[in-house]
Formats: sequence, structure tokens, C-alpha cells
Amino acid sequence: MRRRRTVLVAVAALAATAVGTFGVSAPAAARTGATPAKTPTALGRGGAIATVDLDASRVGLSVLRSGGNAVDAAVAAAATLGVTEPFSAGIGGGGFFLVYDAATGKVTTINGRETAPARFRRDSFIDPRTGAAIPFYDAVSSGLSVGVPGTLATWTQALDRFGSRPLGQLLEPAAVLAEHGFLVDQTFHNQTAQNKHRFNDFTSTHQLYFPHGYAPPVGSLFRNPDLARTYREIAARGADWFYRGELAREIARTAQHPPLAPSSTRRLFPGLMTTADLAAYTAPYQAPTSSDYRGLRVYGMAPPSSGGTTVGEALNILGWFDLLHSSRLEALHHYLEASRLAFADRGRYVGDPAYVDVPVRQLLSDAFAHERACLIDPRHALTSPVPPGSPDGSYGTCHPGSGRVATDTEGPNTTHVTVADRWGNVVSYTLTIEQTGGSGIVVPGRGFLLNNELTDFSFGPPVPGVVDPNLPAPGKRPRSSMSPTIILSNGKPYLALGSPGGSTIITTVLQILVDEIDLGMSLPQAIAAPRISQRNADPAQAEPAFLALPVTGRLEALGQQIGPVARPAIVAPQYFSPEIGAATGIRFFDSGVLQAAAEPTRRGGGSALVVSPAG
Repeated sequence: MRRRRTVLVAVAALAATAVGTFGVSAPAAARTGATPAKTPTALGRGGAIATVDLDASRVGLSVLRSGGNAVDAAVAAAATLGVTEPFSAGIGGGGFFLVYDAATGKVTTINGRETAPARFRRDSFIDPRTGAAIPFYDAVSSGLSVGVPGTLATWTQALDRFGSRPLGQLLEPAAVLAEHGFLVDQTFHNQTAQNKHRFNDFTSTHQLYFPHGYAPPVGSLFRNPDLARTYREIAARGADWFYRGELAREIARTAQHPPLAPSSTRRLFPGLMTTADLAAYTAPYQAPTSSDYRGLRVYGMAPPSSGGTTVGEALNILGWFDLLHSSRLEALHHYLEASRLAFADRGRYVGDPAYVDVPVRQLLSDAFAHERACLIDPRHALTSPVPPGSPDGSYGTCHPGSGRVATDTEGPNTTHVTVADRWGNVVSYTLTIEQTGGSGIVVPGRGFLLNNELTDFSFGPPVPGVVDPNLPAPGKRPRSSMSPTIILSNGKPYLALGSPGGSTIITTVLQILVDEIDLGMSLPQAIAAPRISQRNADPAQAEPAFLALPVTGRLEALGQQIGPVARPAIVAPQYFSPEIGAATGIRFFDSGVLQAAAEPTRRGGGSALVVSPAG
């Protein structure tokens, strides 16, 4: 990857476009400025970026235009998302980073998943008073749910090997935005408001997000000077300050002793993280998963992510069927069945490979896929839960599988960045703090929320007869569904994409690929298409727009059980949006033209930008 050392000019102009002022009088003064328009699709050359947020895309584009590469732009955009999308991502969380290096033609991944503290045990989420699992609502908003953050280590790893700019330069635009403020949109307002009760339980979080007693109004200006100072301290002191310095002590202290408000009635579960856990954290390079689909090479994230294996297995299953000449009904039926089967195997076999033996090679083998594909009846759907298969290397006639799998509680919120540069380098990066708002705990004086990633572990005590690879353990990384994906055609980039959405990330990426590769949709069409998610549970969950399609009734006639998107218990009805995912991606054409695409409406719509727009 080409390395250049040039000066990055801070994009203070981003903040200058804001015209509102946050909450100086009353909620009645709701709109004091106009939210800038976002364009979900862009076509051009010289580099491209797509995120859910206009400010983040602008920052990334400024890096590309000033000579930075895709990794530089991804880090700068991700840091900006920590300002403008703080309930989805930030330095208090983690993620998975895929990079295609044009100089070598290879795809590399960085595992920035959070880890359990050394004192975390299999029964840490079990209430000793009852012997049952701690209520999910209580576990989410607690120090106990906080894993050792991996985001900053991911950025330093990526820049050290592939970047061309120092971290401090790339943090400065985000620091400027945090200091001067950004315009609040409807999504930010709603996500703040939906967290009011738990945010008010912690003094530091209340001070940042509810200083006047109400959520920041749409069109107002939201500032986070504490985060600006934190970014600049990291720029000056380096990542060691976060993992081994004063900030590490503050993070550990906050997790162990969350700043509970005196008025709170919450039963608080203190965290187990120590400064030693932070000092020991690493974000290792990993080989990606890889599989072939219709002549394309699909690269994903290996365990502890289940994204690469589950998307890859489902594609391998679909590869045994001629979807190119199928109707949309037939293609959707097979997509749902392949996803159902792959999720059964995900639940039985995928966990942190440092703790469990994950048969990645067999899960992605064509022979295993054939053994699973033969269970699909084109005239009638399977009934969930289907048992997992046996990826043991010995395959013959159709094998129905056996056993049961555990359920999971993975949160729905995350965000994704897709970037390409003028040299042909590509980044697909999914990052998260888990639940919308993470643990709900802001590190006092530092301006960022801590994650609640440890709730991604299986929650209750082990279930008799169920082999669960995702049980908690000290130092273990919980299973994730994040699915950053890069696809090559003849060794060159064809498509890069990813999405938030908890376990629906897998089905979102899979459905987009089927729509784009098999059904002839453009990338923007595939991203915008109504979604349905089958995760080995009936009914499959579908967005309202999908439920309204004529094909839904025809799928039900085949035995597919289909229902609406379920509302998480901790989200109040007035703030629930029945959406699945919020994807971004880039399509690469042989002519050198890039098509960047983001969601047109989900999560308020995303922002796609290119360095040199076409026509």
C-alpha cells in the first residue's frame, strides 16, 4: 500500500456549516437550523467513501483528496462517527477491519473485538441470589457488561501497517467537530431520547446528553468538548495513554464503579475490568475467511466473528442452485433456507477460536454446503429451529443434522465504513459499542461511552444437551455477527460492503449479495430493497415494505413463516423503527469508475461521496 507523509488540514469548515445552538431555553425551540442534505449514491473516480453520516463521509473524503489512502480515510471517518454516531461506535468499543492492499493483491483483517476481563467467569452473568441470568436490561447498563475496548488498538494497527498519516492528524478533524459542534438530526435525537431513563442513571452521561433535562432538539448544535480534549490527548500521548496511562485507570475505575446518580433506583452490577486487562489488550492481524461464489472470491471476517463463516456458508449452499435463471420468489425462498441452515451451524460451532475449536475450513467447504443444500425443498420451507449439520470432513448422502443450538442476545446497533482510494486500496470496517448507547456509561470528563459487548456472550447457565461455543470465559472475545466483506473478481476489487444490525448484519449482507449478483440489481437498488431476515427462528422478520410485497404471500404459501421486525424490550415503542440494517458499500467497475452507495432512508439515510464525481 502506497505510503505518503503529508499534512492533513483540519476540516473546521464542517462545524462552520452548523447554524443551531443546543438547548438554551426549552424544547419548544426545537429547530434552529437545517440539516444538510445527504446523497446516498455517488459515481466517479479517484476514491470513494460511504458511511451513515454526512460529516464522517466528508472527513474521509477530505483525507482522500489531500493524498491520504483508504486506511487513513477509514480511521478519520471512524473517529468522526465517534462524535456524530456516539451511540453506535467510539473508542469505548471495538470492531473488525478488512483491508485490500492493491500492492500485494491480498486481503488482511484486524480483530479489534473487545475481550472479557481476566476476572470474568462463566457464571458472571448469573445472579447468585436466584441462580438465574441477570435481567438483560440490568446487565446492559452495568459495568459488568463492559469489555476491554479494541477500537483505538485497531486504528493504530491499521495505520502502522497500511496507513500513510499519523493518528494525531487523522483525529484532529473529529476533534474540531466535537469542539465546535454538529447539527442534530432526527436519528440522533431519537436515540438520545430513547435512552433517557438509563442515561439519567449515570451522572456523567446525564451531564453530557441531558444537561437541560431533554434530548438535544433536531437542528440544534451538539458539542462534546470532553471528547475533543480526549482525542487531542491521544494524539499527543499515543494509544499507550489509553491502554497503559491515566486514561486506562479512568476507564477501569468507571467500569468498576459506574457513577450512579443518587436518585437512581437501578440495581448496579460493578465491572471486573482492571488496568492489567487494558494493558494486555491486543488487536491481532488475522487471515480472512474466503469462499467462491459465481466466480467471485468473497472475503470476510473469521471467528470470533460469525460473519465470514455464516455469509460464506450460505453463499456456498446457494451456489448449488441456479438462481441466475430463477424467479424472485425462488431466489428469496432459497436465500431464506440457506440462511436458516447456516445460522444453525453458526450457533453450534462458532465462537472465539482461542477457546473453542471452530471448524472454519469445513464450514466453508463445498462438500459440507452440498450436504446442507440437499435439505432445501424448492416447494416447501423447513421449520425452525433446524438442527446443525456435521462439518466433520465426511460427507455423503443428505444429512439432516442433530442437536440444538443456543440463542443469542446480540444488540442491533453498530455502524459501517466503506472506503476506496486512487491506488485501488479498499477498506470495509464495521465498528460498534453494541447496544444503542452501549452500556450507557460515559467515562467522566472524557466524552465517550463504554461498550456493553460482554452481553454478546450466552447469558444464562449452560443448557443441558446444548453445546454452546459462546459461553463466557476470562479473556475471551464474545461471538459477533459483524460482516465486513470484500469481494474480488479476477484478483481485483468487485464489491465491498457491510452493515450494522446485530445478527441481522449477516442476512443483510447476504441478501444484498443475492440481489446484486444473482438478481441483477445495482448496488444502490440492492441496498435500498426491502429486507427479510431468517436466523433459524420462526417467523422470519421482515420490514413493513417487504410485508407489503406480493411475493410475501407466495413465500408463505411455500411454508415460510414471516412476521414483522421485533421490537427490543429496552426500546420504547415511540422510538422503535422496524428497520433491518443500514448498509454501505462500493461497487468497482472495469472502467475504473466507482459507485459508492449508502442507505437512502434507513437510520435517516447515509452519505456516499467520490473524489471526482462523474458527469
